[in-house]
Order: sequence, then C-alpha cells, then structure tokens
Amino acid sequence: MIQSRASEGLKPTFSHTANPVLLTTQTDSRDKWSKKMDFLLSVIGFAVDLGNVWRFPYICYQNGGGAFLIPYTLMAIFGGVPLFYMELALGQFHRTGAIPIWKRICPIFKGIGFAICIIALYVSFYYNTIIAWALYYFYSSFSGTLPWTSCDNPWNTRNCTNYFGKSNVTWTAFSKSPAEEFYTRKVLEIQKSRGLYDVGGIRWQLLLCLFLIFTIVYFSLWKGVKTSGKVVWVTATLPYIVLLILLIRGATLPGAWRGIVFYLRPNWEKLMSTSVWVDAAAQIFFSLGPGFGVLLALASYNHFNNNCYRDAIVTSTVNCLTSFLSGFVIFTVLGYMAEMRNVEVEDVAKDKGPSLLFITYPEAIANMVGSTFFAIIFFLMMITLGLDSTFGGLEAVITAVMDEYPHILGKQRELFVLALVTICFLGSLTTLTQGGAYVVKLLEEFGAGCSILAVVLLEAIAVSWFYGIQRFCNDVKTMLGFTPGIFWKVCWVAISPAFLAFIIVSSLLDQPPLILFDYHYPEWSISVGYLIGASSFICIPLYMVYKLVWTPGSLKQVRTCRETPAFVPTWHQLITHQRRR
Repeated sequence: MIQSRASEGLKPTFSHTANPVLLTTQTDSRDKWSKKMDFLLSVIGFAVDLGNVWRFPYICYQNGGGAFLIPYTLMAIFGGVPLFYMELALGQFHRTGAIPIWKRICPIFKGIGFAICIIALYVSFYYNTIIAWALYYFYSSFSGTLPWTSCDNPWNTRNCTNYFGKSNVTWTAFSKSPAEEFYTRKVLEIQKSRGLYDVGGIRWQLLLCLFLIFTIVYFSLWKGVKTSGKVVWVTATLPYIVLLILLIRGATLPGAWRGIVFYLRPNWEKLMSTSVWVDAAAQIFFSLGPGFGVLLALASYNHFNNNCYRDAIVTSTVNCLTSFLSGFVIFTVLGYMAEMRNVEVEDVAKDKGPSLLFITYPEAIANMVGSTFFAIIFFLMMITLGLDSTFGGLEAVITAVMDEYPHILGKQRELFVLALVTICFLGSLTTLTQGGAYVVKLLEEFGAGCSILAVVLLEAIAVSWFYGIQRFCNDVKTMLGFTPGIFWKVCWVAISPAFLAFIIVSSLLDQPPLILFDYHYPEWSISVGYLIGASSFICIPLYMVYKLVWTPGSLKQVRTCRETPAFVPTWHQLITHQRRR
C-alpha cells in the first residue's frame, strides 16, 4: 500500500495494489512567490552577506592574491555550486522545509532538519548583534564630525594616536587609532569586561539597536514570502548601489592603485600550500550557504516547473562576483590609507572579520571629503546585507517547523514568528554585554563551524547514496524536462562529499588558538564551544537511534519507508505511475 500522509496541499491517494493507480488529486495550497524576481533577490540577499565584504578580500590577498582565484573558482565549480543546485532542486520538488523533507528522502536522516534549525538559532544569537553594531554606527554617523575622527572624546585614552596623514607621529606597540578606541571603548565598552569570566553589564544602547533590528525582521517575515519578497527589493539591491558608489569613490583616492595591485598581484607559490585550498573551499561554502536550510525553504515556494538550474547558476555567479567586487571596494581604500600613512599596504591590511568593517574602513572614511555621507551609506549597506541573511536564516526555521507541525501552527504563523524572534532576541542578550564581543567570537567559531559542514556532508550522502542519485535526477527531470548531466551526478555522488570531508578534516587538524583583542580564550571556553557545536549535530544520531528502535521492520525497510511528496502535478503522477510499471 502506498499512501500519502502529507498534511497539506495536493494529496494523492493510490489504490491498494501492487501497481498503484492515481485516483484523486487536490489543489496545491502552498504560498508562492508573487514574482520570480522576489525569489532570486531573496536567494541573492541570503548568499551575499557581510562575509562577502569582510572575509573574501582578506582571504584572497592572504592566499596569493590573483592566484587565489584559481582554487576559489575550482572549488565553486566542483563543490559549492553543485550543492547549491541540489538544495534548490530538493526544496522545489518536495515543497517543504528542512525537517519534514526527510520523510520523503530518507526518514532516518530527519535529525538533519532539527540540527539545521538549532544551528540557525545559534547564528541568530550573534549575527544580529553584529547588525546592531552597524546600526549604532549608522546612528552615530549623523553628525558634522564623525565621532571616531579624533582623540578628543571622553572614551579616548592617552594611547590614542591620530596619525592619519601625519608624518611626525610616533607609533608604539601601545598606540590605538581613534576608530579602534571608538569601537572597543565606546561601542563595546570592552574595557569594563575581564573576559568570559566577567562579561559585565548589558549595553542598553545596543539593546535598543537589536530590538529595532528584530522588529524589522518580524514585520518582514510575519506574513510569509508575500511580505519578505517585497522587502528584499530594497535590502538586496541597495548594497549594490552603495558598493558601486564606494568603488567609484575609492578608485579616485590617491594610492588606490597600490591597494588594487596588492589585492590582485598573484603569488603562484601559494598554490602549493594546502591551507590555500582549504580556505578557498571554506570560503565558497560559507559564502553560498548550502546546508542552512534556507535554499530548501525559499525554493519550496517556487512553482513546480521553475528553472531552478538556471537560478542556481545565476545566483551563485552573482554571489562570487560580488565577493570579487567587494575586494576592489576594500583595497582601493586600504591603498589610500597606506599612501596617507607612508607605509606599505600590507601594514594596514592586517585586520580581518568585523574589525575590518568597524575599525579599518571607518577610519579611512573619517578622513575623506564628505565623510558623513560615505559613513551613512556604508553602514546602511552593512545593515541591509545583514538583514537579508537574517531573513533567510529565520525563514528556514519557520518553514521547517511549520511544515512539520501544520496541525498546530498552520494558521498561527504570526504568533510563531513572534515567539521565534523573541527567543532569538533573548538568546542574544549575552552578546550585548560589555564583553559580548567575546561571546560573538565564540559562537561564530563553534555555533556553525564544523557542525554545519558535517550536516551538509550527511545531507549530500543521504540524497546521493540513500535516496539515490538516479531517483533524484528523475525528480529534476520531472520539474525541468531534462536530466542533470554526468558532471552534476559525479559532483553530487563523489566530488562534493569529498570537498566537504576535506574541509572538515583540515579544520579539525588545524585549530589555531582563539584570540580577540589580545584576549586568549581559556581552555574551558573551548570545551564549551565544542559542546555548542555538538549540541546541534547530536540530533542526527539520536534521531537515527529513535527511528530504528521505534519503527518496526528491518534496517532496509526503515531506510526506504518514505512519504510521497505533498504536491506533484497530475501529469507527473502519471509519469511516476508509468515508471513504476
């Protein structure tokens, strides 16, 4: 007996015979994107985030400049894009979120869906705090003189040295720029914390900023893709306008060419280093974002025969080109800073991560003509980049949980989104303390590090090996009218899993000490970090054990006992019937 137990949408019912025949068909009631562009902008907005601006340029010049583009492109072609395409196809065909989709693929892997949701929560606990920092900077930029321009502020110390453009300034190991002291002593107030042992009190200014961020998030997601699809027309396009403005301004600055040469100058010897290939693989993976459940969720609202293959190529290409473009935006300004300081570009290109966005670049902006305008649009760009990724991450959780429990949450989306946003806000409180930056760093390293890599590895294995690559390709053919070529099959079955295993093993073997602002994380905090990472991944083996113990039948029967997709067009059901015969 083949019977669909799907709870919504089209519910096919088959006869109780060896060769099932379709008897009834109902109408698909799932929400859909109002326009194709709503979906594309949502995917681009999720994939193009703050990491494209702060991580790629640093990783590129650190690993051989122009030479790094070779491993980066190869890792994208053979690893990142195939996984990106796979998730879009899975979401569009099965039309459901990251938890219930496994009932239709391989039920014993359903723990992957729960792990994805937990990881998304961990990411929301720290990622939105970074957006709150950007909002604080955005508000502070509305002044005649940017507050990180000089050393004449109450939060500055005797070590504050405004050496920009000055040749007679003595720089020591204790010297700090005005931008650095504004970030650490005014925004974070990290001097009032003694580390993770004593994180201090909550910064109420950041609390208000985070509350505003989550308010925007709530009213963008509460009605589903009908509202979020409209919001991304602003949040996903504005960053490109700002990047273009900043690129033009940066290219006109003295010394800009020095930064571009430093950015692109190839160091071919670097290609012999394994770490370069590891960085390329990790960068393309975290940039495209497969495994976070977002692509599954967003694609599930597409029309069934939407060309997700073309969407995967277009959006992943846009993402990679944006990273490359961001490098020019960053390094033209770094070249300008080097010119003004009379130093080498490598001496000012030491910051990475948030420090690049909150110290180095703001310092350069503060010394430009029209600094207030450029500061406002720069931090507005950061806010919109961050919001898009938050929209995607939380939509993945919303879709997964609501599709799993439609009988409870089916008509309660507004309340569920409110509850989820409240949980994320409360979970972020420790990151708003005076030592909150230490918590952000810990969650960033362990909340979604190797755990998400392992989750995606198991996802690729479950689809390609357990569900079956031929079955998956038949699903794609049903939607698009053509079968994926041998290249995609080889990537899904072998190359992409090997790509992920390569990153995981390399990451575990090379664990540099965790340091932030000269603060060395204690050993116990590293243990806590590993527990955070394991707390999400453990869902997968626990659910496997539960499924095997409580489901009658052999291992093979449990593995192959899957549900029928809730919505498949009538013509496809007939094709499926003929295939079974």
